[in-house]
Amino acid sequence: MDTARVRQMWHLLEPLHALHYYAPEAFEEAAALGYDTRERWPSYFAWRAAPLGAVGAGRVASAFYSFSPAMVARYVPGAWGTAAPAEVVAARLRAVDRTYRALFDVTGVEEAAGLARRAAEAADPAGRPLAAAHAELPWAGEPHLVLWQAATLLREHRGDGHLAALLGAGLDPVEALVSFAAVGAAPEAVFASRGWSAEEWAAARERLAGRGLVDADGGATPAGRELRAAVERRTDELAAAPWVALGPDATGRLAELLGGPWLAAIGSGLLPADNTLGIGKI
Repeated sequence: MDTARVRQMWHLLEPLHALHYYAPEAFEEAAALGYDTRERWPSYFAWRAAPLGAVGAGRVASAFYSFSPAMVARYVPGAWGTAAPAEVVAARLRAVDRTYRALFDVTGVEEAAGLARRAAEAADPAGRPLAAAHAELPWAGEPHLVLWQAATLLREHRGDGHLAALLGAGLDPVEALVSFAAVGAAPEAVFASRGWSAEEWAAARERLAGRGLVDADGGATPAGRELRAAVERRTDELAAAPWVALGPDATGRLAELLGGPWLAAIGSGLLPADNTLGIGKI
């Protein structure tokens, strides 16, 4: 499978997954559970970590990787005192149902949902904790919710592989962010949302400078750009198996079918233009 196609499928599916972190319907469902919705982080950590069960801050920080452990500890395990993980998972589907219905015609996604589910079910969860947790969840009955579940499982499968690529490149959690900012993936202020202190950020930059990966101004050196490019290539390679299993024709068909929902997600204005994923930048 051409890794360009693998990356294209991520670009198409990521916005469909990410809507539930920003949609007003998701904040309404989170508030109904008792979460503080004046900022997005209480619901974010609950939504994303709930499939893991009532785990502690250490396991969430490990699985999420780029967040400061101190930041994670502000929300986990306290999130499970507000609502049990099973309640959060159920509310998450209600939020997605309402969000998708508000944005596009959900009656026309049966074929896309079926293809996406086939790809998701081919994602090997071995060594991928977030993908494994999502793979254990029962599939919803309605096609638009199946589409979101498949997009989410595939997203976490890719994300778990991305962490393996970062580890292979010798980049610790804060170094991963500093090196990504250094290649211009997003402004440093966007990455500051991950909770690292100015001192931790500066120390990571100094470590990267010592390896010849960033210059005195914090920009990536040629070696730094090559390292980040290698991380992205390896991430695509590790994310390829579901699409190889689905096959080139079915994958191409799914790409065509995702055009409408993708446009609805991007056109909704809910997703931030600058994001820590660097979609559209690399």
